[in-house]
Amino acid sequence: MSSVKHVPIPGPKGVPFLGNVYDIDQEMPIRSFELLADQYGPIYRLTTFGVSRVVISTQELVDEACNEERFAKSVDGGLGQLRHLLHDGLFTARYPGEENWALAHRVLIPAFGPLSIRAMFDEMQDIANQLVMKWARQGPETPIVVTEDFTRLTLDSIALCAMGTRFNSFYHDSMHPFVEAMVGGLQVASYRAQRPSLLNQLPTSDNNSFWNDISYMRNLAKELTEDRRKHPSDKKDLLNALILGRDPQSGKGLSDESIIDNMITFLIAGHETTSGMLSFVFYYLLKNAPAYKKAQEEVDRVIGRRKITVDDLPKLPYINAVMREALRLNPPASAIRVHAHPTKNKEDPVTLGNGKYVLNKDEPITVLLPKLHRDPKVYGADAEEFKPERMLDENFNNLPRNAWKPFGNGMRGCIGRPFAWQEGLLAIALLLQNFNFQLDDPSYDLRIKQTLTIKPQDFKMRATLRHGLDPITLESALNSGSVPPESSKVASRERKKEAALPEGDMKPMHIFFGSNTGTCEALARRLADDAAAWGFSAKVNSLDSATENVPKGAPVVFIAASYEGQPADNAAHFFEWLSGAKDNELEGINYAVFGCGHHDWTATFYRIPKAINELVGEHGGNRLCDIGLVDTAVADMFTDFDNWSESTLWPAISAKFGSKGQGQAGKKASGGLQVEFSSEKRVTTLGLQLQEGYVIENQLLTAPDVSAKRLVRIKLPSDMTYQCGDYLAVLPVNPTSIVRRAMRRFKLPWDAFLTVRKPSQTQSGPSAIPIDTPISAFALLSSYVELSQPASKRDLIALADAAVADEESQAELRYMANSPSRFNEEVVTKRLSLLDILDRYPSISLPLGDYLAMLPPMRVRQYSISSSPLTDPTECSITVSVLNAPSLSGTDEPYMGVASTYLSILQPDERVHIAVRPSHSGFKPPSDLNTPMIMACAGSGLGPFRGFVMDRAEKILSRSDSITEKPAPAILYVGCRTKGKDDIHAEELAEWSRKGIVDVRWAYSRPADGSVAQHIQDRITSDRDEVVSLFEQGARIYVCGSAELGKAVRQAFNNIYVDVMKERRRVALEAKQEDVPPEVNDEEVEKFFDHLKASMRYATDVFT
Repeated sequence: MSSVKHVPIPGPKGVPFLGNVYDIDQEMPIRSFELLADQYGPIYRLTTFGVSRVVISTQELVDEACNEERFAKSVDGGLGQLRHLLHDGLFTARYPGEENWALAHRVLIPAFGPLSIRAMFDEMQDIANQLVMKWARQGPETPIVVTEDFTRLTLDSIALCAMGTRFNSFYHDSMHPFVEAMVGGLQVASYRAQRPSLLNQLPTSDNNSFWNDISYMRNLAKELTEDRRKHPSDKKDLLNALILGRDPQSGKGLSDESIIDNMITFLIAGHETTSGMLSFVFYYLLKNAPAYKKAQEEVDRVIGRRKITVDDLPKLPYINAVMREALRLNPPASAIRVHAHPTKNKEDPVTLGNGKYVLNKDEPITVLLPKLHRDPKVYGADAEEFKPERMLDENFNNLPRNAWKPFGNGMRGCIGRPFAWQEGLLAIALLLQNFNFQLDDPSYDLRIKQTLTIKPQDFKMRATLRHGLDPITLESALNSGSVPPESSKVASRERKKEAALPEGDMKPMHIFFGSNTGTCEALARRLADDAAAWGFSAKVNSLDSATENVPKGAPVVFIAASYEGQPADNAAHFFEWLSGAKDNELEGINYAVFGCGHHDWTATFYRIPKAINELVGEHGGNRLCDIGLVDTAVADMFTDFDNWSESTLWPAISAKFGSKGQGQAGKKASGGLQVEFSSEKRVTTLGLQLQEGYVIENQLLTAPDVSAKRLVRIKLPSDMTYQCGDYLAVLPVNPTSIVRRAMRRFKLPWDAFLTVRKPSQTQSGPSAIPIDTPISAFALLSSYVELSQPASKRDLIALADAAVADEESQAELRYMANSPSRFNEEVVTKRLSLLDILDRYPSISLPLGDYLAMLPPMRVRQYSISSSPLTDPTECSITVSVLNAPSLSGTDEPYMGVASTYLSILQPDERVHIAVRPSHSGFKPPSDLNTPMIMACAGSGLGPFRGFVMDRAEKILSRSDSITEKPAPAILYVGCRTKGKDDIHAEELAEWSRKGIVDVRWAYSRPADGSVAQHIQDRITSDRDEVVSLFEQGARIYVCGSAELGKAVRQAFNNIYVDVMKERRRVALEAKQEDVPPEVNDEEVEKFFDHLKASMRYATDVFT
């Protein structure tokens, strides 16, 4: 090793004495470690209070560190703090050195043998049945706090199976006191590990609670031990092994202190990590519908509906793989610590990387498991994705050594792994056998809570019993072991529905929507509002709630959209189930489908709604009418929806089921909202799944005389994380000038408060605006409704009905509504809102309640994030084009973008409601620096690429001393009008270019120096040879900007591909080669680019 050239270990510089304390988030240290690995590479060094450690994260380095001839487990940091509780128990002993570890290990090994674990199955099943019954009884509308109930399951299981004690956690609202003491103790142990020892001696509240928690847990363990000694049992469980076991080598037993140490070790380790694993398993299954379907189908195929037995568990290879894959992505114990073996390692100095990196004397090494488990050299370019197939036995057994380490290493690995695995397999199989699950919040993305282990934070789901079962039937089956009879889902559902029918014998109807941005949900609720006028009481829910549970008999309407060709987050499980439907499984369903799409995604336009329409019909469903379709890129989508519902859907429903009324939905006779005035204090309520951040900076990026573009920096909530390529969803408010117009139009005083109530005959369920709650008129009009949404034809008809005092205006409005060309010319092209029309026709006498009922709810807007978490994970920025253009409606006021105007005026410290939405299209930079990048954008489309380049800069500059291979090239094509006017982020990009981070190539369409105008597609074409060379080196291509830009850039790459293939064909023919490329046609070009997209080598983020 001495001949190997030493390379400095990179790392953040830190500050005097404290070192890297400020580089580590005290609440979420694992997130900080991962970001530092992204920034500094597979090995880096941290120093805190003068003590250093090295962090490693690739299989090649970890394989060295797991060599037990060179390295041994290091018990320091958080584990060192746990020694105050566990002393030299199996988990925290310093071995070699503390021989109690070897004694306890030899005594306890038989208790975790295959026969012993198998004998625990019935007790595990007893506790698992308690979980099943709790979820069955609380019903599908009650959100499940997943981590809490899995903690109840695993704690009660270890207590009963290993110690013969029932904690009965499912019979109490609060968690068992042991859990509270454990969580508190683990959290404070983590904090104490990050503080200087002097602070840990002070009588602070943290330290006092730490010692109190330790005292409680040790006293509980002592009581359990004494109780067993007073009431002996011949049960072959862990507690008897601790008390009665003898070391086969020395004949010694464990001391009372060692019994208590190891009892607490197993109570903590035996449930905390397993509950985390189960929580992550269900998160990933719910976010990956195909994997969910395969897991549930495996249960149905192997077990069916009978009682699960221990012999079933080895026959569940896919669920086995699901557990491995969840542990790969999120191992609950997320780090392993080792140091040079105290007796075997004679190296001086100790090194890693085959002698490349020199460690300090006795310097500990932290193995960062989440990064190890995502090593692209082992798991491929899709290492970040959840793919259980990679963990099926054949693939799993072929993994390189030490590439998967969730249970620790070698002789210090988890002794209870067989217990945890059997418990996990049983719980997953039992739950999938009896329930269908859906996320409580379909937009939820994983957030982590860390003590010494990690779990999902704020993760909730809902459980619906399968096979038409009810809790009573299920409980009887679980107790008797018999197969429960399959109830009629229709009868069960309809009995409940009929019991809840409103007065007047309204007929039942069901509307299911799949929606990410709120459009389809708004259409569903619009249709439900109309239902009362036709004599139906409509229930609205997500498509996922209809999985295996589509109502039969009553009319059913599916409203769905395609997102990059995929179903919405709350429709993925329904679509996966529907895609696998068999025979006439859906016979008896009377359905109609309405679909939303965006014409910019021509390859997947309407894919999901059309597939739903066909699949339900193919499997026995009765299609009530032709599918309705709307292009959301067109302004009058509500009109298209109204036209379909009024001219196609309702007549078809009436013909099949009869109709109480004549519809008249457009008149809103029964849908108008009754409004009362009051002067009480405003109460604000927001019904979306968002969190609160605040503005750090709002910077104008352009010259004053051109269209404004701004950079908005936002401080994120503490548990909100993002990656380059993600989006920031922002909930805006309407521009003040438009709100003032609305208040003037309805003669509302500035101090007006409104109380909005729904008439009894309208649909029940959540409302887009506060109901039965006093709220200021200004707040209501600002925050809850879309005032600028273009009017629909139905809206014009309703306005015409309200213009009874002005026959001329009434006639003009009706003509505008009924003439497609006139409607398109006046409303669609000019983007006339309801308010614009009300101002144009002052004679319209429209009640405020009817106006509010016609307005869609306020929607979130998504912006590409234009920063990198490597710079600062606590904040992000977005680059915004501010829409402020002359109005086409004839008013003096300009047409303003709702969200961009809102963002443009935000000041530092102002609060904003936000959520991070991940990109699912492969629009994110390569994880390594060895993949070339070609980026093309214009205008604010530069935003995400600023983040990409920032991310790349942090990686390259942080590793400058340790990089041995030059990073692959990165070219950024940027289009704007004029240099010095709208060339946003130009100074930053120039600096990065000088440092060799990126090669920036501007294209000016209106150059001020008299040079030839250029667009980015022109520059790409002129760089053809270089682009081809980079592509052949594996380059990834990214495009961001308007739909027109996306098409122009795609055409440029199309032309390059065609030219290259023609040239190669010509050369091959002239050389009379045997392998001559075929002539290129349009179909071949499409196949080529489809393949690029599928392999994540051509990713686009285009917007209207």
